[in-house]
Amino acid sequence: MTPAQARARLTAWFTAQGWRPLPFQRAMWRHYLEGESGLLHTPTGSGKTLAMYGGPLLQALQADAPPPRRGSVRPLQVLWVTPLRALASDTARALQAPLQALGLDWTVGLRSGDAGSRDKRLARQGKLDVLVTTPESLSLLMSYPDTLERMRQLRCVVVDEWHELLASKRGVLLQLELAQLRAVAPQMQLWGLSATLGNLSHARDVLLPHLPDAPIVEGARQRPVRVRSLLPEQGERFPWAGHLGLQQLPRVLEALQSARSSLLFTNTRAQAELWHQALASVWPESADTLALHHGSLDPALRQQVEDGLRQGRLRCVVATSSLELGVDFPEVEQVLQLGSPKGIARLRQRAGRARHRPGASGEVLCVPTHALELAEYAAARRALAEGVVEQRFAPRLSQDVLAQHCCNRALAGGFDADPLFAEVRGTHAFAELTDAQWQQVLDFIVQGGAALAHYPDFHKVQRDEDGRYRMHDRRQALRHRLSIGTISSDGSVRVQFMRGGSLGAVEEQFASRLRRGDRFQFAGRLLELVQVRDMTAYVRMARGASGVVPRWQGGQLPLSHALGRELEAVLSEPAQVPETRWLAPLLTLQARLSARPSPDHLLIEQVRRREGQFLFVYPFAGRHVHEALAALLALRCTRLQRNSIGYAVNDLGLVLAPAQTVELDAAQWRALLSPENLLEDLRAAVNISELARRRFRGIARVAGLLVPSLPGGMPRSLRQLQASAGLLYDVLREHDPEHMLLALAEHEVLHDGLDIAGLQSTLQRQAQRTLSLHTPSTLGPLAFPLWAERLRGQFSNEDWSTRVQRAAQQLERKHAR
Repeated sequence: MTPAQARARLTAWFTAQGWRPLPFQRAMWRHYLEGESGLLHTPTGSGKTLAMYGGPLLQALQADAPPPRRGSVRPLQVLWVTPLRALASDTARALQAPLQALGLDWTVGLRSGDAGSRDKRLARQGKLDVLVTTPESLSLLMSYPDTLERMRQLRCVVVDEWHELLASKRGVLLQLELAQLRAVAPQMQLWGLSATLGNLSHARDVLLPHLPDAPIVEGARQRPVRVRSLLPEQGERFPWAGHLGLQQLPRVLEALQSARSSLLFTNTRAQAELWHQALASVWPESADTLALHHGSLDPALRQQVEDGLRQGRLRCVVATSSLELGVDFPEVEQVLQLGSPKGIARLRQRAGRARHRPGASGEVLCVPTHALELAEYAAARRALAEGVVEQRFAPRLSQDVLAQHCCNRALAGGFDADPLFAEVRGTHAFAELTDAQWQQVLDFIVQGGAALAHYPDFHKVQRDEDGRYRMHDRRQALRHRLSIGTISSDGSVRVQFMRGGSLGAVEEQFASRLRRGDRFQFAGRLLELVQVRDMTAYVRMARGASGVVPRWQGGQLPLSHALGRELEAVLSEPAQVPETRWLAPLLTLQARLSARPSPDHLLIEQVRRREGQFLFVYPFAGRHVHEALAALLALRCTRLQRNSIGYAVNDLGLVLAPAQTVELDAAQWRALLSPENLLEDLRAAVNISELARRRFRGIARVAGLLVPSLPGGMPRSLRQLQASAGLLYDVLREHDPEHMLLALAEHEVLHDGLDIAGLQSTLQRQAQRTLSLHTPSTLGPLAFPLWAERLRGQFSNEDWSTRVQRAAQQLERKHAR
């Protein structure tokens, strides 16, 4: 078939769907047919899948070779890597759609945790033309010696939603896999697909380090996103500090009833469970039209919800980030965001779930849970209008991931050290890997390091007489394959009906507090615990009163630096939008008591109450930076005078609560906020060793140092894993203090946990600003949420929300005088 005939056939298929190829889609096809690799940047819902897929389709239509017989071994045409299993299933359907009409006898298969036995078998046997997979499933596939031989004729690799993988260890694992594929299939073309990313050149260079001038193709213009807020009535009592937002339930229900199908996004799984429960109690339609979706639910339950959305059977789904990526639900008319989105890109991504089709605009209705979130919505709207998007940066020198990859290579036929070192150095993640660091990795996979050399369980790989590193032990091979990946699921307890139906998983810490007969809310159901056995909680449906809701670790998202800057600016300006007009009385009160924040100055408040002195600082840098900054300021204050200082933080600022009164002038505040000696002071302020000890468990699991549970064996509890990791950490600290995993744990604490780069940037910014020192007579609207945050750590027989509500009412009465 000639190129013109191929284009005509593909265009005819577009026409039959009611579409026409967009200019950027045609440009992508040209780039691909010219043999290029690169990065496509285009908004969610603009048609990026077909922009990418059209090139391989046209190439196949133009080929003269007869199609291979179905079921025979065939060269893999397209390897499509996605970050989510749900996205993989959706993508496989989209890639299958045009094949019959185009006359291509391609077999599309799925290789992920949710794949069926048929697809897994075809993938292993090399009988697929298009394989859709995840980084972890690809690594597992490549652990078999015959896989690479079948990959030698691979034509194209597509990394979908690259921005989601870029800044994580999953992205590092994928970089190593891609380097391996380039070595065996140098002819392959590699394309990344990305949306909502602020540093495209960096994303391109990480994906394609061997092609520094690879094209970045800009797709359709960003879809306009309309941000609306569900405003309380003017004068309505509305909380100053964080709540679940359930006082908004009537307004939310009214909004949901106005649309045919809606997604209600929350930021945590616990909040999703609670809001689903609340909506179910007042839902006026069939219960089958309301659903719940989050990452801890069983895959079968998630699939049912996704199918219901796709088929238009569901009126509302309460969801977390599990439905945030490019899963295609054209039937969804409306998106609601409960609480702060915490990031500009996240809000754009979620808004894109509504009317997810080319040419349609996005819209999101924001539901505040407390007053100041209205300002965040106004800030996000302005950032979206200005095209502001957060940047994401790829990690470097994650030696735990490299050790896992080396074991994979040893299992898949073995490797020679020097060629693999050169290959690994060709990735962005390990471009700076030294000879000594490489030798550390080799020593680790062979004997676990010097302190563990006498323990056979840590001897994973052998160096044979020919100099190649291989994994011979079948038990070690099984353990390795069970451990592949960088996502930790340690410490989870399966939730299952007595008759066998699985609902998902909760954290062991939550399950350990339950007793037989206790009721809890999970998977949108009220459940009663029957028993816990072998890390499985057996339950039955319960009736009557509501139960407790599980809590998951890592639930609080920090405010992004970009959104923090916009928020600070919005709070400093006159009321120009509905949100700030509603907030006007609150901001007037803030100005009367103290001052409003501003990009030009750093607001610092000193408040004296009966329980003592409180020092409030508002950098607007996000919770993670404020955690480190509060510890740093507390340490530096104690150097001025002997003292004990407690602190609390939120996304807007921090509060110090000294036991002894501290008097600080502007010069002393300047010294406290100095970026000089940051690393040394931070080490003294924070128990780095204890934080590294906690971090070590995840690193040890990725590196294969913690032995996983074997099939048929007893699942290991979180307590057992923590004990194993703690023992290993102590042994290494005492007998091998230079061990690479100890150094990595400390590095990750400083750079990921404490965000030392963000802290450095924040301190440098404060050095350029005027200090605005104030001594208000009482807590103001900015100070109150921080003061309330301190109450979480105090013992009381009242719950936190009750104490906060009472304090808020007292302040309201005081300020109303």
